[in-house]
Amino acid sequence: MKIKYGIVVILFLFLAQLSKSQELDCNVRVNSRQVEGTNKQVFENLQKTIFEFMNTTSFTNQSFKVGERIECTLLFTITEWNRPDEFTGKLNIAIRRPVFNTSYNTPLFNWVDKNIKFTYVEQKPIEFNENAFTSNLASLLGYYAYFIIGLDFDSFKKFGGTPYFEKANNILSLAQSSNYKGWKSFESRKNRYWLIENYLNNSYAGVREASYLYHRKGLDKMQDNLEMGRSKITEALELLKRVNEQRPDLFILKLFIEAKTDELVNIYKKASSMQKNKAVEILKELDPANSSTYDQIKQEN
Repeated sequence: MKIKYGIVVILFLFLAQLSKSQELDCNVRVNSRQVEGTNKQVFENLQKTIFEFMNTTSFTNQSFKVGERIECTLLFTITEWNRPDEFTGKLNIAIRRPVFNTSYNTPLFNWVDKNIKFTYVEQKPIEFNENAFTSNLASLLGYYAYFIIGLDFDSFKKFGGTPYFEKANNILSLAQSSNYKGWKSFESRKNRYWLIENYLNNSYAGVREASYLYHRKGLDKMQDNLEMGRSKITEALELLKRVNEQRPDLFILKLFIEAKTDELVNIYKKASSMQKNKAVEILKELDPANSSTYDQIKQEN
């Protein structure tokens, strides 16, 4: 009896550990088609190593069930391989979030980081320490892991992602002592530095509040009350408009709208004429490059 009891206790502890473990359900792909040569095993090993790191590392002390893990995709496109262990390219980051009581996943974020360079030694695990710079690959993955978690938490609770954005910012600060690009403010107005700076800058907090309104008070409510959910999404757009008036071309505001363009068209296509006109007016102001796309909202259904 004692043996059976011991097995039950061990199993309970194991399952409890699993329930509070990995936060990410991360699809990882490494595209090496632009690199000459036939030996592609190193890229397959790189993909496997990154996949295991992103999906088995516990980045927080929060409890996540398997079905609650945050869906994201990291697509590495390698453009140069300086054998044996230096890789250069770009990274596409995409994040999705489920909408309550539906099978629909809404896009949270979609961006290309064009300054990716790192070393990778086959069969060697990624050594990550959030309080130390161990390698550029470890810092890149840790930074984006915390950013992804922060963005997801922001969509469920107002400013809920702050602790994770702060962790990403700490990784950025440590990486600035390296010679790798993408971590410093003067290199570009659209890089890792400005991405996290914008999210932690109180002057632009309206973008984060709009994300909470849009997702938790808007999309998550539309299944039960379509009009109320859509009205909250309109509130979110009005909030983004106020931010845009203070800071036109704000990096994170543009990223938010770019991720939502097609979705917004579908949301307002069946709205009232007044709602359509209001939404189109705001969206054209926020994203003039896609004005013709937003005109689709006014088409008859």
